[in-house]
Amino acid sequence: MDNKKFILSLKKGNEAAFKEVYFNYYDKLINIARRFDLTVLTPEDFVQESILRLYNKRELLNEDVLFDKQLFTICKNIILNHVNRENKIVQLDPFKADIVQEETDSGIYDERKEKLYNFINQLPEQQQKIFTLHKLENLSYKEIAEITDLSEKTIANHIYLASKFIRKKIADH
Repeated sequence: MDNKKFILSLKKGNEAAFKEVYFNYYDKLINIARRFDLTVLTPEDFVQESILRLYNKRELLNEDVLFDKQLFTICKNIILNHVNRENKIVQLDPFKADIVQEETDSGIYDERKEKLYNFINQLPEQQQKIFTLHKLENLSYKEIAEITDLSEKTIANHIYLASKFIRKKIADH
């Protein structure tokens, strides 16, 4: 089945098409989730949430864009949302602050990493997403441009502005 027909069948709620997505993409989605250090969400939960989101938002699928690209965008957004939520939970945990101060050099690394994520969370949503895709997921400007439908120059500008903001925040601390 070609991409357009497949997406149209998904948009109509075709059960067989969703089963095909589940069986063909389950392992790929699990592997994506395992790249992230998620404490609340398991890789299996991530796959379930991704398929559920795909089903609930199926009318938004675009027949002219590759299905893989659309599915992976949904998945990355779910992970980014959970990572941001988990970072906020960790930052609000009063015991975490006590533990960080008691740790050795690895604690200093963890503290710096947490500060970096805190600074990333302060970026405007689009910059945050693009910066994370480039710096933390190691996607190229071209790959990000394909996912976001923005030009590579716009991607470069977002990364420049985000990097400048984070460097300033680090210098101030």
